[in-house]
Formats: sequence, structure tokens, C-alpha cells
Amino acid sequence: MADDKRGVVGYALLPKKQQSFIQDSLLSLCKSRGIDLVRIDQDRRLIDQGPFDCVLHKMYGDDWRKQLEEFQIENPNSTIIDSPLSIERLHNRISMLQAVSELKIESGTDTFGIPKQIVIYDKDTLFDRQAWEFLKYPVIAKPLIADGSAKSHKMALIFNHEGLNKLRPPIVLQEFVNHGGVIFKVYVVGEFVKCVKRKSLPDVSEEKLKSLEGSLPFSQVSNLTSDERNDKYYKLMDLEETELPPQSFITDIARGLRRGLKLNLFNFDVIRDARIGNRYLVIDINYFPGYAKMPGYETVLTDFFCDVVGKKSLSEEKEKGGVDKLQVVPNCDVDLTKIASKTCCSDGEEKEKSPVLQV
Repeated sequence: MADDKRGVVGYALLPKKQQSFIQDSLLSLCKSRGIDLVRIDQDRRLIDQGPFDCVLHKMYGDDWRKQLEEFQIENPNSTIIDSPLSIERLHNRISMLQAVSELKIESGTDTFGIPKQIVIYDKDTLFDRQAWEFLKYPVIAKPLIADGSAKSHKMALIFNHEGLNKLRPPIVLQEFVNHGGVIFKVYVVGEFVKCVKRKSLPDVSEEKLKSLEGSLPFSQVSNLTSDERNDKYYKLMDLEETELPPQSFITDIARGLRRGLKLNLFNFDVIRDARIGNRYLVIDINYFPGYAKMPGYETVLTDFFCDVVGKKSLSEEKEKGGVDKLQVVPNCDVDLTKIASKTCCSDGEEKEKSPVLQV
């Protein structure tokens, strides 16, 4: 595309996502770089709209997927961010983390993996303790389906057998790993990677576990409001004292996931295993997260759009620093039938573990 021609990015987002993402600051910066963000009318067929150099979306369903396929056939030079089939892999909490297990990354001292977990499809297996005896209490119960709905965010920390009574399969039981009450959220936009700190669930010592019963429901702990953070634990916690994971290490994981998942816009949640200070566990991956919460999101996304439509990004014009040159993964489908179907995933650490840190 000639640099003097304006680029057009059409976006199809649900109202809540549109309100949070399409802010005036982003629109203004994009416009100053020669890019127009245009809302796609969801009451009309996509193929009848445009022209678009890029279609940005977070929409689901067979009809929408068909519209994207028709649009791509008629507009082969346009870029769709991202492929619905690639996004679909993140809708299953087993297949999403399988992508982490497939990574081959060399690191001097730091290691990574995923927590031990198992998918439970029925009540009989849920109450058959031998079926998942490799997991020790407490465990986290998560819905198997992770489609971004309110239901998919309803999780619970299970302290003993009694806590299983309220669970409704299919669910994923995942080991709870003490992690200092801090979660690292890693935002990925093409080749750009940004890691930030958020407050998480507090550690549970072996001594404390003896006095806990049943379960503790929770939802999106890292997004707690200020009112919800007013208890003693969150008041005492100081995120400033928490050291971020090594940037190069996190970047290697992010870029490896981007290639493996064939996605451009996602984030993943990482915790530092309190038992092994240089071991990190990826516990969740989300498509097209709340980028407005990321510092400087307008510049990062504007640079990304510039690259997609073939315009010079801010970092290119400055000729140094800021944001890496962004590359767009070609539209590529993922064959879900080729994803490992094992219901029990382990990160490969030894069976003997260091003692749990005391609170």
C-alpha cells in the first residue's frame, strides 16, 4: 500500500469490548498515522462493507465465521485478525495450555511449564479420589470452556472433599501453587510483549489448610476493584517489592506461543512457583484481552495497525527504541483433532517437591 493512502481497519466487537478498546485516544493517534478505524455494521453482511485493509474482530459463531471466509475469498489482500479456528483453541482450558507444553525454549536458569491438571467430565470421576490422586488439596476448579462469558470465569479454590459438592462438570481441576499472591499478566500484540504485575490469591500454607473447609469461589482475581482489595491481606501486599520475570525469558515464551497458537492479540497469565524461585507456570491464555489496561496501549496498537496496512510505524520513524517491528502471522487454521487428547497434563517436574512456604 502506498504510504500516502489511508489505511482502513474495520472492527467488529461486542458493545462492552468496543467501549473499552475503541477510545478517543486510540482513534486520534491512528488517524494521525493515516489509519481510520471503522465500525463494522453487524446488521449487514461483512462482504457488502468496506473496503477494509484489515478486519479486527472478537466475534464468534458459525454465521460470523462464514462471513469472514466469504470476505477473505473476495478480498485476498486483506488481513483478518485473527483466524476463528486459531482463536477456538483458547476456548478449551486443556488445549490452550497444551500449547505451552509444546514450546521448546532454551534458558540458562529459568524454567517454565503448566500446573498439573485434569479434566473431569462427570460426577463419578469427580468424587473418585483415585482418578486424580496426583493432585493434592487445595486445587482450583475451572470451567472447561473458556469462551469469555461470565460463566467461564466462575472458579473456586477447593480445600477438601466437601468442596467438590457444588462443582458441575465438565471442569478442570488444577493444582494450586503458592505464588506470593502475585500474578504476571503478559500482553502480546504481534511481536510486542509487555509484562505487568497484578494481585492474586494469597498463599495457603499446609498449617492453614488444616483449618479450611469446603471451597472459596472467586472470579478474575487480578481485576479486583479497590473496594474488594480493602481487606488486611491486600492492604499489606506491596507489588513494588515483587520482581518481574526476566524480560528476555518472558518474550521468548510469548513469541513461542504466538507462533504455536498462530495468534496476534492475546495475553497469558504467569505465576512464580514459591517452592522454586526460578520456575514459572502459565495458568491461563486469553484472546484479545483488555488492552486499555496496558500502559501506552494506544501507541502499541497504532504501531501494530501501521504494520498490518503497510504504513511506517512510530518506532520506524524514530529509527530506534519503543516498539519492535511488528509482524503479522498469516491466516492459518489449527486442526484441533491433532491436539493431544490426554486429559491429564503435567509440567514434567519431579514428584518430590520442596515444602510449601509458610504464610
